[in-house]
Amino acid sequence: MRTSNASQIFLNFSANECKGSSRLYEILSKEMAQDRELLELSLKARAGQPLPNLFFGAVHYLLLKGTDNRLSEIYQNSVNEESWFPAFKEFCQEHKDEIVFLLKTKLVQTNEVRRCAYLFPVFQYIYELTNKPLALLEIGTSAGLQLLWDQYAYSYGTEDVYGNPSSDFQIQSEWIGNKEPPLKKYVPPVSVRMGFDLNIVDVKDQEEYLWMKALIWPEHKERLAMFERAASLAGSQPVQFFEGDGTALLASAAEAVPADSVICVFHTHVANQMPDEAIERLLSSIQEIGRRRDVFHLYNNIEDRLLHLDYRLEGKAYTETIAETDGHGRWFKWLLEK
Repeated sequence: MRTSNASQIFLNFSANECKGSSRLYEILSKEMAQDRELLELSLKARAGQPLPNLFFGAVHYLLLKGTDNRLSEIYQNSVNEESWFPAFKEFCQEHKDEIVFLLKTKLVQTNEVRRCAYLFPVFQYIYELTNKPLALLEIGTSAGLQLLWDQYAYSYGTEDVYGNPSSDFQIQSEWIGNKEPPLKKYVPPVSVRMGFDLNIVDVKDQEEYLWMKALIWPEHKERLAMFERAASLAGSQPVQFFEGDGTALLASAAEAVPADSVICVFHTHVANQMPDEAIERLLSSIQEIGRRRDVFHLYNNIEDRLLHLDYRLEGKAYTETIAETDGHGRWFKWLLEK
């Protein structure tokens, strides 16, 4: 990749991802897009990784490790925007070798547990269609925190609380638009939890836990708090983890799912990191499963950013567009007509 391509990636990240969400990363991305030295440094990242997330995660990780620098104060609280990029560049120059090591060895693996707020009504919808326990197979599971969606409680801007009634971890989100999601006050039964990832994250390991925190944007204190709460529940339910290419492992793993459960393959904000051949392999595997039994595929970022549900039920194929969603799960717009 050329620096000109990387420059456009950082500009797009600033305008499309950060604006209105992270002023710090909006400014740093915009400035970095014009800085050839730092762009060349960013290109040390392994192929297929989202450059801005990985690069900013590497810097944030070093700061969380306790690296003493004036950039730490800026990340914690600073209103002097003119000082942000000079301090950032200085830090990157001073810690170039450490940043390169992280770019070459780390992966962008976020655990946006607030996305469970829009997954929850979809899993209810699947259960309503099948009346069978759900067998969850997540591609790009990272630490598997989204596989625990039934252990969380949810609120959507009203006094009503949904999800697990005994949970002391409540995720807050809101639905927008004219269509109300069909929320009901029960939790569908889950029979199987399988997580697939090239690198399974163990949040009980302090270094891996710190890297997960580093991927959370500095201003997003609420995201950080939710991650910490969800991480404390890791291990509370049995999860089968498969380290490797989930698109290649999926079909064989699905054979172990009991016949009285319905297979639910899902992934959020993962397909954009997959090469075309992996996406084709994933879709082919789901088709193969569907020739033998009912299967549901819940996803985004294959043809667009919308949340889709494709499924095969009693021999018939269905495709539905479920929702427009915020990348961090702060809101979603329900689109399903039913």
